[in-house]
Amino acid sequence: MQPIHVCNHTTAEALYPFDARGVAKRFRHAAIFGALDSLQAGETMRFCNDHDPLPLLAQLQQRYDDSVAAACRSHVWY
Repeated sequence: MQPIHVCNHTTAEALYPFDARGVAKRFRHAAIFGALDSLQAGETMRFCNDHDPLPLLAQLQQRYDDSVAAACRSHVWY
C-alpha cells in the first residue's frame, strides 16, 4: 500500500507514518497522542519505535478505549 499524503486530512484512506525514534524519549508519548488526536475518523498512523510498546499500548487503551485500534507488527528492537 502506497502512503497517501494530504495536508487537509480529507482522505480517509490516508496512512501517516510517524517515526518516534527521532523524538526525545520524554516527549514520545505526548507526541504520539498529539498525532493521534489530529487524525480524522478512518485515517491511519503507522509508527515506528525502538523498544517494546507495551506501556504505550496500555496508555492508548486507557485514553481512547475502543475508538483507536493498535497492533504491534514487528518485534525487532534495535
